Amino acid sequence: MPGLKKMQVQNLQVPHYFRCPISLELMRDPVTVATGQTYDRSSIEKWVSDGNATCPATMQRLTDLTLIPNHTLRRLIQEWCVANRSRGIERIPTPKQPADPQRVAALVRDVTRGTAGGTALQLLLPALRSLRALAKENDKNRGLMESSLAVLVLLPLKDSERRSIAQCRRRLGAVSRIVRRGRSMDARINAAVLVEKIASDAPEAAKLAMGQIPGLLEGLVDLLRGDHSAVSPRAPKSGVKALFSLCLCSAASNSERAVSAGAAAALVEHLPAAQHGDADRTLGALELLCRTRAGREVVAQHALAVPALVAAIQCRSSFQAAECAAGTLLAVCSGSEEVQLAAAEAGVLTQLLLLIQSDCTDRAKRKAVELLKLLRRWWAEDPCLAELDRTDVVAF
Repeated sequence: MPGLKKMQVQNLQVPHYFRCPISLELMRDPVTVATGQTYDRSSIEKWVSDGNATCPATMQRLTDLTLIPNHTLRRLIQEWCVANRSRGIERIPTPKQPADPQRVAALVRDVTRGTAGGTALQLLLPALRSLRALAKENDKNRGLMESSLAVLVLLPLKDSERRSIAQCRRRLGAVSRIVRRGRSMDARINAAVLVEKIASDAPEAAKLAMGQIPGLLEGLVDLLRGDHSAVSPRAPKSGVKALFSLCLCSAASNSERAVSAGAAAALVEHLPAAQHGDADRTLGALELLCRTRAGREVVAQHALAVPALVAAIQCRSSFQAAECAAGTLLAVCSGSEEVQLAAAEAGVLTQLLLLIQSDCTDRAKRKAVELLKLLRRWWAEDPCLAELDRTDVVAF
């Protein structure tokens, strides 16, 4: 159908109440919001998805985001289009309405509960087929199904299914949008878990392509922030795991993008609250980011970084965590005497000696030895290490 500008060129006056107040175009699917104002569905949905919570016309807060189809206005617009057919105006087709949100929620709930309860997959197929059929109808239905990501997370994905998602930019874009601004925290977390599941076994080229999806890394970093952990402890854990999987590449591209998105600072700030396996992955991701110059600079300048890394070596909740902490410190100390001094003053020398004498992995010992060598000039200032240069104390 010709746009509004073309209509005006043809001296065709479009009734102002047929125009969307946002786009100023002829409405194709008019819907009414809680304030009583009517907009074209695509325009008001974009307005809300961009983070606006007010009515564009009245600026009143939209406490209810339900969109009610304005069938009367749509029929009037269709009749007007038919009446002006001779001027080249095509009739607007009747839009297919989105599925009932309650029906979608019930289907997702049935599948999720059934999967968690060990129900045989064959018994869940009717609900899964219904969800699939609704998703195929239109984008609006797919928007209602953000929470259905829980189904993908709970059900095992075949290698072919993971590859299919990893290689489809459109699907990854949809997942990225949910990670950034899903309608619920559970939806965002499930989207992040899906990213981790796909990236963990993806070839490097696919991981790099995923890292280029607009907003994906920013969304994962946002899940790391402390205010989200108060809502759900799963939020930072899901963000850390997905970031680690995406940055585990020989190429540094994803790590550089993650640093630009604020990942290095967010990981440092998450360290004090990280526990057990979460600490391992957090320190592992931080070590990966410190392979880049930008990552090292951010960590070196962060006031919490050195104390948190030394504490991780001292705590030794796992040898993997201690190894990654030593590796990260080695990376940031290599380019800064100021950081070396801060690490020495924080007691890292003694902790490294204790790590070497423990049952840690050979790789952890190598990193600890390299860091001790780098910090050699600070030994004399540590009373516990006054005799460290003696070969009978420790051999390097």
